[in-house]
Amino acid sequence: MNGEILILQHAACEHPGNIAAALKRANRSSVTIELFAGQSAPDDMDPYSGLIIMGGPMSVYEHAAYPFIHDELRLIRQALERGRPILGVCLGSQLLAAALGAKVFPGPRKEIGWYSVSKLPGGGDDALFDAMPDSFMAMHWHGDIFDLPDGAVPLLRSDLTALQAFRYGKNAYGLLCHLELTYPQIDRMVHEFRTELDQSRVSGEDILKQWPVYGAELERIGGEVFSRWMALLK
Repeated sequence: MNGEILILQHAACEHPGNIAAALKRANRSSVTIELFAGQSAPDDMDPYSGLIIMGGPMSVYEHAAYPFIHDELRLIRQALERGRPILGVCLGSQLLAAALGAKVFPGPRKEIGWYSVSKLPGGGDDALFDAMPDSFMAMHWHGDIFDLPDGAVPLLRSDLTALQAFRYGKNAYGLLCHLELTYPQIDRMVHEFRTELDQSRVSGEDILKQWPVYGAELERIGGEVFSRWMALLK
């Protein structure tokens, strides 16, 4: 099967970023549903060979405010049932965890900025992470966290968040941390989510200033992880 990859996008600034570059390298086509712009998720996963769910400022449990969340959970369950590769980023990882029956809830505080993540034992022989460093700096922008779904393998952690990434089966991945972000994306997020930064007492300027220190390595690691995910597609 060599169908298009379905991408669900929840915010204009949280687009695929370096995931799009990996799609291009793999010569895979995709279709993006801009949920934030009122587009509707499709009813069926059958035409698509994989599913990518991006981040966003809303929460999985805000069904009343964001009715499309029900449609996303249905599509994720379809993709799981049909063995399609899944990649959930930030909110996308929370949606994947929820679709698998895990609890999603607010963390002790928001984790926004550059923080180190470390591989857990399950990451040592994982198809996406086995060749990655034991620890590296990732970009974070989340308030909600989740329990490990039954049957899933934990892959990454940070000091604040015990579960930063997991795999379910052989090809469904949830990444709470951001490995896909580019500098223009972070710059846009800093400006569009300024109120959230102020409320969390986080300096957007400091986040941007650290890009020259950590950005190249983030792009390298993210590029390798996403290319390996593309190799799971049929």
